[in-house]
Amino acid sequence: MVLAGGAARRMGGMDKPVRPVGGRPMRDRVLAAVDDATPRLLVGPAAGVPTKVLVTRESPPGGGPVAAAAAGLALLPAGADRVALLAADLPLLTRDAVRELLGHLDEGECGAGQPAASPDGVCLVDDAGRWQPLCGVWRVGALRDALARHAAERPLSGASLRALLRGLAVREVRWRGGRPPRRGSDCDTDEDVRRAEGWMR
Repeated sequence: MVLAGGAARRMGGMDKPVRPVGGRPMRDRVLAAVDDATPRLLVGPAAGVPTKVLVTRESPPGGGPVAAAAAGLALLPAGADRVALLAADLPLLTRDAVRELLGHLDEGECGAGQPAASPDGVCLVDDAGRWQPLCGVWRVGALRDALARHAAERPLSGASLRALLRGLAVREVRWRGGRPPRRGSDCDTDEDVRRAEGWMR
């Protein structure tokens, strides 16, 4: 599931996910990293979306990542038990990185070194040690339960994703592939885009 509905205020309000990085829209690069997923979901504007990608919108449009996650989960088939939750502005994300996350979902430790046979989710951690909730894989049931608890207390629109995930068992993983996640690997500004293009060379 790729979330592509942000306001992109630091890029002048443009449709940031379709901003080219290395000659290809950021959104399409992220979708390519999960091109073996069934189904592939995009929450955001439908214009120009690659074929065979299901598209929906959060309610209201621009309602933020929690509302977007809820809209995307509503499209998942009944038997889906895990989902990648990804921002559309991660042009350096690779298929290998997503597979690395999936491989850790049933392994090891989560949180602050606490053992967990079955964590609720796995997130990449950048080189500054910050976990990236929109670069992770999650158990669908755990996400749905968290959304239901949150919706019982406050609206999903405008809610904090970190607050939503608080209390879930999350394993943090530093990517060991050829291109690690780094501060700025998500592209919020023109400078971030230039940096990402430099890493692609």
